[in-house]
Parts: sequence; C-alpha cells; structure tokens
Amino acid sequence: MKPNRYIVVAWIGLMALGACRNRNAQSISVSSEDLKAKQMLQGVWVNEDEEDVAFRAKGDSIFYPDTTSQPVSFQVFNDTLVLHGANDVKYLIVKLSKHLFIFKNQNGELVRLTLSTDKVDLMAFDTRRPQALNQNQLIKRDTIVTFDGGKYHSYVQVNPTTFKVIRTSYNDEGVEVDNVYYDNIIHISVFKGAQKLFSRDFRKTDFRDKVPADFLSQSILSDMLLTRIDAAGLHYYTHICMPDSPSSYIVEVVISYDGAMTMRFVE
Repeated sequence: MKPNRYIVVAWIGLMALGACRNRNAQSISVSSEDLKAKQMLQGVWVNEDEEDVAFRAKGDSIFYPDTTSQPVSFQVFNDTLVLHGANDVKYLIVKLSKHLFIFKNQNGELVRLTLSTDKVDLMAFDTRRPQALNQNQLIKRDTIVTFDGGKYHSYVQVNPTTFKVIRTSYNDEGVEVDNVYYDNIIHISVFKGAQKLFSRDFRKTDFRDKVPADFLSQSILSDMLLTRIDAAGLHYYTHICMPDSPSSYIVEVVISYDGAMTMRFVE
C-alpha cells in the first residue's frame, strides 16, 4: 500500500496582502475567483515521482491523508493557489491541466503532482481518523507513599480536553502544514489520611514562567509523575512536550506537607 503523506497548507491570500496596505480594503469578490481552475483541481493528487498521496480537492476544501491535519478551504486567483488555514499561504501555479498540477512550494522548488485514477488512493481519506496525542486517554494514578512515619496518598488524573494545539511544520514537498493536537488538564490531590493537603487542576499556562512562550504555544501538557518524597514534600516531574518531536521541558512541582506549592525548572 502506498505511504500516505499529508500536505496541510497554510494560507496567504490576496485579502491579507490588501489588508496590510489598507485596513479598510475590500475583500476579493467571489467573481474574481478562477472557478474553472478550481474544477480542474477536483480529485486526488499524488506525487509524480514517488506516487505518494498529497491531497484531495473536493468542492471548496482540500483534504490530507495525515491523521492530525485538518481540511482547509482553497481558492484560485489567476496563477495563484490560496489556502486558508491557521495562516494564509499562497502558491504559484506553474501549470494546471486535466491530469498535471505543477506549483512552487515556499522554498521555490517545483512540485509535480498527477491526478490519480486509482480508487485505492481514496482510502487515505477515510473519515474514521485516529485520535491525536493523548486525546481521549484518561490516565489515573493512585500512589501511597510514606515519610517520617506519615502515610500520604497521591492522586493524579490526566484529563483529555478539546483544547486545540496547532503545530506548524513543513512536509517533504516544502509545503507548510498545520497539525492539530489536543491538550490535557492534569489534576493532583494529596491526602494525609482523611485530611486533604492539596488539590488543584494544572494547565500548561501554569508553567509560562518556566517555559518559553513560543514553545508553550505548540506544546502539550503531557504528564505529571510522582518521583519521590522527602522533607520538602512530594515531588512531581511535569512533562511539557512538543508533539512528534524529541523537544520537551521538565518542570518539578513540589507540594509541601502544609499544602504549599513551588516550581523549579529541571531541563
């Protein structure tokens, strides 16, 4: 079966360019759109050399085989393909015919796509898409730890949310793609017997003083793990991770026996 690659394209439209020049500029009228070119783009397009699935144009939208990329709307104006996603990006159309589509990616390289006639390629766009990182994965941990004769109960629950995290990258064709993931909220409670010492929901924004803002905006609050207990209290390592990347930050959260919380950057 052919490997599927997803071209999620961010957008620059003539609207955005006009807005830079004049905030009151009128948006491009529908009548200026090249509807004939849009019709010619309908169907599944594959890389001419490797025959990898690139995208499917259906109606006003482009769909990708990647499981985390979202469909985007598109328009064609003269020799420009405009994709409307998290950003607006435009691509110069070099040639568009019934079975051949050549355009320049953001590196100025020519990308050659051919219209697929293989029905198997449609399977790459099955609407039953797997869940993104940590989506719908409820994690619960109950741990009993002791220190200096006291017994403490640590309860951690990782709750999936619908809060979207959009990470922008570039695919093999040099096209900007937007991958969508979902963040988590993590609850921690600490008890000594029946006495509640600490209870709180953590969001990734709680760590904005420890993690750079540009990293935090594209990262996931992945997990909080109890690592040890000592005179200072219960120590948790918070993992803030960039999806599909080895990049991550670890912040230690310490909960003292009187319910106070402190944080320190680890790595």
